[in-house]
Amino acid sequence: MNEKLTTASGIPYASHEDTQSIGPRGPLLLQDFILHEKLAHFNRERIPERVVHAKGSGAYGIFRVTSDISRFSKAKLFNAVGKETRIFIRFSTVGGERGSADTERDPRGFAVKFYTEDGNWDIVGNNTPIFFLKDPKKFPDFIHTQKRDPHTNCKNPTMTWDFFSLNPESLHQVLFLMSERGTPYGYRHMHGFGSHTYSMINASNEVVFVKFHFKTLQGVKNLSAREAGELKSRDPDFAQRDLLAAIAEKDFPQWQLYIQVMTAEQAGEHRFNPFDLTKTWSQADFPLIEVGTIQLNENPANYFADVEQAAFSPSNIVDGIGFSPDKMLQGRILAYPDAQRYRLGINFNYIPVNRCPFMVANYHRDGQMRTDGNGGAQPNYYPNSFDTIQQDMAYKRPAEHTRSQTLDWFGRNAPGEDDHFSQPGIFYRNVLGPEGKEALAANISEAMSGITGPKREEIINRQLCHFFRADIDLGTRVSNKLNIDLAGAVHH
Repeated sequence: MNEKLTTASGIPYASHEDTQSIGPRGPLLLQDFILHEKLAHFNRERIPERVVHAKGSGAYGIFRVTSDISRFSKAKLFNAVGKETRIFIRFSTVGGERGSADTERDPRGFAVKFYTEDGNWDIVGNNTPIFFLKDPKKFPDFIHTQKRDPHTNCKNPTMTWDFFSLNPESLHQVLFLMSERGTPYGYRHMHGFGSHTYSMINASNEVVFVKFHFKTLQGVKNLSAREAGELKSRDPDFAQRDLLAAIAEKDFPQWQLYIQVMTAEQAGEHRFNPFDLTKTWSQADFPLIEVGTIQLNENPANYFADVEQAAFSPSNIVDGIGFSPDKMLQGRILAYPDAQRYRLGINFNYIPVNRCPFMVANYHRDGQMRTDGNGGAQPNYYPNSFDTIQQDMAYKRPAEHTRSQTLDWFGRNAPGEDDHFSQPGIFYRNVLGPEGKEALAANISEAMSGITGPKREEIINRQLCHFFRADIDLGTRVSNKLNIDLAGAVHH
């Protein structure tokens, strides 16, 4: 049986293509409300684009516990080996607009929503374990340099490298970005990371700090700069198409979830700040502990409904998971839900892809797009004498203790927080092979060759100093490819 064509209010109609008019060639009539509805809806089809992570792909799947980690966390989704939890993952590029190419050199977003019985838990990460910054106050300035120049409305390598050169803490992520990890082969062949330091709380209210790692079981595969450029022109939606096709063909992508664990005592004694997002934790000192597997096995029926309207925030944590003194994490706890309220409206958590499938009971009311009954006749205040909503003290989080009680503005790169070069040097020497080192230097020199203007030499020399401090060979290679006088750069 065919469905009847109706208006948004369910009224059947039979004039979808032709507007009512006075005669076949006469003026149109204002009373044709079908025309109004179609044009008005069309004008409002676009919601505000995400400022970052604008272009993305997503799918539903299952998380399955494979190892018992109850000694670290009392979170219910981990409470039995073999337990399964429905998830949604959104992958994305970071700096480009919605129409940009999937193979641009850029970090990739890796955001996971777990629909747990204690509420929705989000891990909002990237395909790198680190980031460019360690203080959230710098984030708007950084993103401005990755977007379009307000004067020319074009991407501007000069402002990008000016920012990098003035912020040496960015070097570690810059090397990741400029290596071939900056152009992964779609989304299935890259790792994901929670990046931030979180905490876990067990049934005895003992707290440890953790980092989350999602290791691709498809194998890591990256594109060279040449391959990425060719795909950019041939199929700008390559990563979207690749993910969609794999799931449609039942070649379900999988990742293994691991955690690294650090005690509070270890954090206090560590040689660097373990809550610094520009640093990794050594896996030799803090080995990976298996948790479970993720499989993506369901393509969304409608891209806009699920992928575009998916809303993630690191503020969505469940019982057994906690925060940490990670400054960037603290900033994102504020920024992410605020961005979703702006983009989707105050009731974004009632959109199906974001809705907790178990239970929601609170005193939020009204606002745009409240479509779930709005609490019905129940009171909108607490405490009251009428409803049965109660605070469950079993979910009370343990008290947190800080090492300092001094309130001040502390320099992010003060002594003790200013080693921005050891880990980038390790990445260059120990992680990249000969081909990877050459590709990194070539990609950097290609990107920096776009620096123009009267400050060109100053910016290049300042950035070269960072490369030399990470590794002499890296600085030398980039200098040679840029035809820079080595003595002058080192002297600068």
